[in-house]
Amino acid sequence: MACPYLEYREADEERSFETARAYCTAVDAFVQPMRADICNDRYELDHTTDCEFYRNAER
Repeated sequence: MACPYLEYREADEERSFETARAYCTAVDAFVQPMRADICNDRYELDHTTDCEFYRNAER
């Protein structure tokens, strides 16, 4: 199950993107693709234990 704080957005306030980019609502920022891998629980990663953004938001 993917992180509930992860969204994919096709634009920000200033521009639009060719492809949707990973956005973390826990920190209100776009995140790097490697971070999105954690959000999506890829490569045996788990967002509940491997992501400090998630852990801080859940406190």
